[in-house]
This record gives sequence, structure tokens and C-alpha cells, in this order.
Amino acid sequence: MRTARRAPVAAPSADTRQRFVALLIGVLAASAGGLVLASADDTLRDLPGLLLLVPGAIALRGNVFGAMGSRLGTAVHAGTFRLGLHSEGVVIQNLTAAAVLTLTLSVVLAVMAKGTAIVFGISPTMTLADFVVVSVLGGLLASVGVGLVTMGLAAGSVRFGWDLDNVMAPLVSTLGDLATVPALVLAASVAGRSGVTGLVGAAATVTGGVALIAAWRSRREQLRSIVRQSVPVLAAAALLDLVAGVTVERRLEDLLAAEAVLILLPAFLGVAGALGGILSSRLSTQFHLGLDDATPLPSRSSLRDMRSLVALAVPVFLLAAVVAHLAAEATGQTTPGFGDLLALTLLGGLAATLFVIVVAYYTTMAAVRFGLDPDTYGIPVVTSTLDLAGAFTLILAMVAVGVA
Repeated sequence: MRTARRAPVAAPSADTRQRFVALLIGVLAASAGGLVLASADDTLRDLPGLLLLVPGAIALRGNVFGAMGSRLGTAVHAGTFRLGLHSEGVVIQNLTAAAVLTLTLSVVLAVMAKGTAIVFGISPTMTLADFVVVSVLGGLLASVGVGLVTMGLAAGSVRFGWDLDNVMAPLVSTLGDLATVPALVLAASVAGRSGVTGLVGAAATVTGGVALIAAWRSRREQLRSIVRQSVPVLAAAALLDLVAGVTVERRLEDLLAAEAVLILLPAFLGVAGALGGILSSRLSTQFHLGLDDATPLPSRSSLRDMRSLVALAVPVFLLAAVVAHLAAEATGQTTPGFGDLLALTLLGGLAATLFVIVVAYYTTMAAVRFGLDPDTYGIPVVTSTLDLAGAFTLILAMVAVGVA
């Protein structure tokens, strides 16, 4: 078994390069997912409520594997990370926890999505069985790819000295967009078949329940701790994402009339969440190692990270707008025009970034002060809160610019 060397904290210039490259890859990947979403307009109309599920399903992937990556990053920095699949090792326990949480929370997300649709008066919608099948099958399909990327990044950090706090959040969160949207569209092909859908939905629900009970009572301490701490926060995060989904679902016709914005949507939400994930992961590592204090007023080190995040946000959101416009033009999708798309992206992006800083810092700080694991709590709360804030800021920016 190979022992990992302790990864050094990257210098500021290296931080900026690593973050920008990771976000660049993430924007391109998320835009590809958005293009799939914009091209699936018939599916969105045939299965009402599917768009309601999209933010929550995307966020669940980023929350589960982003938190896993943050834990692995802390282990690498602390020198406790070991490559290998020993049943008691950090890798296999995190992978097992991720599988259990993906299956269980996908069922929970489907049930909550149907309930949210009823509460907010969104009608008609898919049946509960359809929601479960799309959520679970789409989630499992996407998780295979995202899980492999997460493990590859962890191994790369050991081999090449990458700082996982800089690359894990943007890549896992936004590559989750690329994997999740096509996976949901593919899983939607199974929906609407009464016999098959009901059987698959019931099997997924029972399997998820059994897996959760087994992990909750597991003798493996880290697996048990991750699952017990993650379920409540992931369920709460899913609720926030469903409210974001309601915001988006109610603007379905506006989005279909300006499909470039639909292409932009996963990248926009992904960038906002990734920026928060970067800051949360960075702060979590610093707090764990005693390099910074979790105080109500941010230290100079924390403020420096915040300023660098704002400087990074502007070009990345600009890039997301450019990619969405070019993708729409190249594929014949409708677009509000490059100027309007650029304006609404910058307006919504800057508002979301300011929200990112406040939520990421105080969520991570609160987790530390209450004796909770900031790696497990920070990223899910940050990304899901920012999905909600991002959806609102993007829709408000559309209204302000005159696109909606």
C-alpha cells in the first residue's frame, strides 16, 4: 500500500492558476450539459416537473462528491490519506458512503420534488413513481462518472502535488452538471411506463432504505459518521434546491424562448456553487490544521481568499456567457443576443458571488464552532444555498435586462 506525502498549500499564483483551469474545464463541461438540456425541450414538455428536479439532482452530485473530495483533501494535507481499497481505509469508506447517500437521497429528492410540486401548485407533473425512477437511475448513472473523477483527482493530488481545495470543488461540481443532465434525460426514457416504472421505483426505494440502515449501524466508524452527519444536511440542501427548481420550472416558457439561457443555467449555478466550494474547502483545511481561526470577523488570510474569489468570478462568468452564446448559435438554439446574455450573466453572477462569500465563510465557521465536520457540512449547505440564490439572481437578471 502506498503512503501519501503531505501536500503543501499552494502559493497564491499557483492557487489562481489551478482554480481558473478547474473552473474553465467546469464551465465547458456544464455548458455541454446545458446544451443537452436545451435540446431536450420536447422531453421537458412531455414530463412536466423534470426541470424542477434538475437543480436538486445536479446539486446532490456536487454535494455528495464535493464533500467527499473536501474530506480527502483534508486527509491529504494532514498526511493521513492512503491510496488503496482496504475496507477500513479512508478511500473505501468514503466511496461506500457516497454510494449509500446517492441512492438514499435520490429517493428522498424524488419524494420531496413531488411534494414541492403539489405545495407550489405546479400541475400537471410526473407521477411519484416517475420522479423516483428518473431521480434514482439518473443519479446512479451520473455518480459513476463523477465518482471516478473524484478518485482520479485525489490520486492526482498525491502524484502531482495539486491542491484539492482549488480543483476538487469546481471540477466535481461542474462535471456533475455534464454527467447529471444527460443521465436524467436518459433516465426519463424509462418514465411513463406504468408497469416498469412502478416496479423500478419500488425496488429503488426498498434498496435505498436497506442500504441506509446498514450504513447507519455500520461498525466502520468513518462510514457511520459520514452517513449520520450527511443525511440531515443533504435533505435540507435538497429542499433548498427544489425551491430553486420551482423558480426555474415556473420560467420554463421564458427559458425555452431564450434557449441560450437554458444552456447557461447549469454553468451559472455550477460556477456559483464551485466558487463557494473553493472557499469552503480552503477554510475547512485551514481551520482543521490550525492555520486560521474560525472567528465572526474573517482574518486577513480569509479576506485575501475572498478577494481572489471575486477577481476570479468576473472572467469565469464572462466565459460562461460567451460559451452559452456560441453553443446556441452553433446548434440553432434561440438566444436573446450576445449583449443581453452578457449583461444578465454579469449582473446575476456578481450578485451570486457576494452571496457566495458570506454563506461560505459563516457556514464553515459555524460548523467548526459547533464541533461539526466542515468538510461534510460546508459544501452541501454552501452549494445548495447558492443554487437557490443563483436561480433567483439569474431570473431577476433576466427580468432586469428584459429577457423575461
